[in-house]
Amino acid sequence: MPTPPNPLRKALVVWLYAAALVHLLVGVTLTWAGQSGLLDGYLQALEQVFWGVEGVPAAARAQQVWWLALFGATLQSYSLYMLALVHIGHRLRRAMPWGWLIAGLVLWAPQDMLISARMRVWSHLAFDAFALFTLLPPLFWLYCHDRRNSPDNALSQSNHA
Repeated sequence: MPTPPNPLRKALVVWLYAAALVHLLVGVTLTWAGQSGLLDGYLQALEQVFWGVEGVPAAARAQQVWWLALFGATLQSYSLYMLALVHIGHRLRRAMPWGWLIAGLVLWAPQDMLISARMRVWSHLAFDAFALFTLLPPLFWLYCHDRRNSPDNALSQSNHA
């Protein structure tokens, strides 16, 4: 028997769709806005970490823009995978897609945070913490909810009864 719609589940899925679309938008921005001046403040903050306040070679800025473009393209790809997993989790009402998203965050965040902390790039730690605090709770809730209400789970429980 199918479970009735849960308004919290629907809201959390919408939130995750929005988060994936924001990742896509940020990825496109990082890839294509490096030369526009839109990211100058961010690039200057990074340059200060590596080069200090004075004497940043022009090649350093070009390299930073290049790295941002590469990261942006990777982020675009990640956001499509995220969209696909959210869609699959939403449609199938299975725990596995939520579990894969949780695993991806748990793999990425500690490494990203450690690398950022070593270089004292505190803005990255703030972004990472924000991502974890806004994505993990909904994902864990959806994982538990869909695992508990999965048709597969109901079948296995009836087989053991």
